[in-house]
Amino acid sequence: MMDHMASVQPTIFVLFGATGDLAKRMVLPSFYELHAGGLLPEKWVLIGNGRHDTSDEEFRDHVHDALDEFGSGTDHWDAFSERIRFAGKGFTVDDPGALPDVIEAARKDVGDDAQLVHYIALPPTTFEDYTKALGAHGLAEGARVVYEKPFGTSQKNFEELDKVVHGVLDEKQVYRIDHFLGKEATQNLHVLRFANGMVDGIWNSRHVEQVQIDVPETLNIDDRAEFYDETGAVLDMLVTHLFQVAAEVAIEPPASMSAEDLQSARESVIGSFRPIDTSEVVLGQYDGYRDVEGVADDSTVDTFVAAKLWVDTDRWRGVPFLLRTGKMLGVSAQRVSLVFRKPPNSPLTGIPDDGTVLSFDLSGNGAIDMSMTVKEPGPDFDLSVGHLSLPLKCVPDAEPLSPYSRLILDVLNGDRSLFTRPDGLAQVWKVAAPLLDNPPSVENYAPGTMGPDSADDLASPCGWLVR
Repeated sequence: MMDHMASVQPTIFVLFGATGDLAKRMVLPSFYELHAGGLLPEKWVLIGNGRHDTSDEEFRDHVHDALDEFGSGTDHWDAFSERIRFAGKGFTVDDPGALPDVIEAARKDVGDDAQLVHYIALPPTTFEDYTKALGAHGLAEGARVVYEKPFGTSQKNFEELDKVVHGVLDEKQVYRIDHFLGKEATQNLHVLRFANGMVDGIWNSRHVEQVQIDVPETLNIDDRAEFYDETGAVLDMLVTHLFQVAAEVAIEPPASMSAEDLQSARESVIGSFRPIDTSEVVLGQYDGYRDVEGVADDSTVDTFVAAKLWVDTDRWRGVPFLLRTGKMLGVSAQRVSLVFRKPPNSPLTGIPDDGTVLSFDLSGNGAIDMSMTVKEPGPDFDLSVGHLSLPLKCVPDAEPLSPYSRLILDVLNGDRSLFTRPDGLAQVWKVAAPLLDNPPSVENYAPGTMGPDSADDLASPCGWLVR
């Protein structure tokens, strides 16, 4: 822990949208986790920003409530709370509100050499305005700026946003966050493959029949209906989390694990994604979605998407990457699964289609699971499927961090290896363009099911492993 602290200079962390849903659920609990673990610098200040003229004490009460509801306790609250400030009255190009004065006062507490980190925990429609305001009020120079996903809402909007961002910031200052890249099991996709020859040797189309990246959710959208009705499952999950995880699976070995080499390898494989074929996409909307307050009565927004993605590299050509996510489904899971082919000349009959599967459970602290076909113990020669699991928290000396905590720590350390680059994102929008420009009709599905029945056909012959 001291190694991490030594690498981080005094920090002023500005949280835009500090009283919003994302901040209370993810950012504030994660920042507190770093504090409780001794992973923040010795000197730091957290400044919340918002439109209301909220006092420091009122904001501290809000943070405490967020930690009670979504955090892991408040045992270190006193030392944490004394470093919390609030800068109200909004923040625009024309009027910076109280923020410059609060930052200036914070510098007196932590030092003039403090690293300024801006975290924009707001909808993507606000990114341009806040970026311009940072430049207009002299708060961009030398700062690091974290943008939530999605970075844009279409290819055209992405290009416009990217132009604005690079008109104010150098690329090295920009951290486009995708918390799926911060998950322990996602990072172990690389380690399991690059550190284990047995796994690396079968990580290709010769051995893998299909890859499933499956993130069904039982949650509804009641607490963020207005945001969701502007995005839907495709923008909220497919072109962000699922495409990025697909790149982590399909990546070619980088020259090194440095930030530059890892990012280059990731963006290179994204460049090999084939544009989505809308005949291989199923969109759905759960019954009752339009009854949610904040949702239009005639909304056709998708709350479910299942799609095939093809990666046109020598390693993966011909292997379907099956992507699925949705709200109000029957189960919740976050799982990456490589389904292996049956041995071509096996003397055995009755081998199940999903008999050999290597899976990465991305939820919680993560786990690596293996399923394989075995003889069912007993007098008969019947085949069955056995399961092995390695919970990553059980690895010796494990000290797992939540994804947001890991990525915020990387921002403080200036490590961009788990953050996206504009060249890769530009390609993502090209891949998604056919789906965004001419989407298939949205099919209804009942809450508690696994989405429209037509989505099952995409996963043939193995079927979706999460049922």
